[in-house]
Amino acid sequence: MNLAARLLALAEDALNLRLPVRLRAWDGSVAGPAGAPTLVIADRRAIRHVLWSPGELGVARAYVQGYLDVEGDLSDGLRAMWEAVRVARAADPDAARPRITPRLALRAARLAVRTRALGRRPAIPAAEATLTGGLHTRERDRAAISHHYDLSNDFYELILDPQMAYSSAFFARPDMTLEEAQTAKLDLVCRKLGLQPGMRMLDIGSGWGSLTLHAAEHYGVHVTGVTLSSEQRDFVLKRAAERGLQGRVDVSLRHFRDLAGAGVADGTVDAVASIEMGEHVGDAEYVDFTQAIARYLRPGGRVLIQQMSRSNSAKGDRPGGGPFIETYIAPDMHMKPLAKTIGLIADAGIEIRDVQAMREHYPLTVAGWAANLEEHWSTAVALVGEEQARVWRLYLAGGSLAFEENRMGVDQILGVKPSASGVAGMPLTPMDWLA
Repeated sequence: MNLAARLLALAEDALNLRLPVRLRAWDGSVAGPAGAPTLVIADRRAIRHVLWSPGELGVARAYVQGYLDVEGDLSDGLRAMWEAVRVARAADPDAARPRITPRLALRAARLAVRTRALGRRPAIPAAEATLTGGLHTRERDRAAISHHYDLSNDFYELILDPQMAYSSAFFARPDMTLEEAQTAKLDLVCRKLGLQPGMRMLDIGSGWGSLTLHAAEHYGVHVTGVTLSSEQRDFVLKRAAERGLQGRVDVSLRHFRDLAGAGVADGTVDAVASIEMGEHVGDAEYVDFTQAIARYLRPGGRVLIQQMSRSNSAKGDRPGGGPFIETYIAPDMHMKPLAKTIGLIADAGIEIRDVQAMREHYPLTVAGWAANLEEHWSTAVALVGEEQARVWRLYLAGGSLAFEENRMGVDQILGVKPSASGVAGMPLTPMDWLA
């Protein structure tokens, strides 16, 4: 029996899809077209994961634990798979969605018995999120953020640029380094917000402080940053002290609903930034988020929201990004179509003045992060363990491809809170911040 051929045929029949991969099974057997990306089933526990959790989650669990792997470039393997799915669904919208008939189930059971692939559910990877409590309560939001962002500051220092910007960079030139492109993004945000010395700025979801510190140091503003990650808060305060910015930077561990405790009064803030934090707010809660921003801003104050988007219209599309992302990376994340986000911001009384699409910048950004991960792989494994490092390898490859293929987007949305008489005080053209 050629085990690899049997497994490949079974998978293709279940998905109604010719898989563009070469398969190598744990017994050394091989099947599939020569020259195609090679999928390696290194352990029969990979099959058990898929049997117990059919679909993306089972495959992800097998990959994270090393029972399943891809020889060569993981991104190339995923890209070939998505292309095959697109071609198949152009002819049949239901293609590449598991359809387990009784006959197919019997065939799978016989093969599983013969190869001793049947067994207890394998242990769930420790890297999975396990959240409790009501959706988007303060406590659950804090746990969701902690799951991802409190992983290890040392680990994130390996992956990110020296400013620790964990969001899409802005490649004003294609030959920019990751650090140069992140600095260009920070300056672009500050220019769009019209920052001037002495202004008061609010950074909601301040992360490791890349924007908070940059705005305070280079634009002379006082920045109040808020995060739900204690690791991030401590990191920013330490860097602010090292740079002598204690008088201009205040970062606290707070929910965006609780900013009065950080000394933020309604109608007193000159500028608000939220860089790739709005995805974590939740769908029903987004109205509270935009209304809070509008309350904090003074008349004429500006807001810059950089946020990821998703169509949420294609069959099977999920606002959280899919089982892998929702389980391992960003539990409770909710990405909206761009048009819906713009409508919610405008409904809060904020006038939309500019929208800049940055989708093509994200794969360039992720390429830098992925290169850093591979360069420091052994150190990353020592810091967070091999399971978590493999989570990140899969996350970066899959995430980059989603932006490359327009399944996800990211945009900078600039708004202003006009005065009661309609005065916005905005430049007449965007060249004021693009020049």
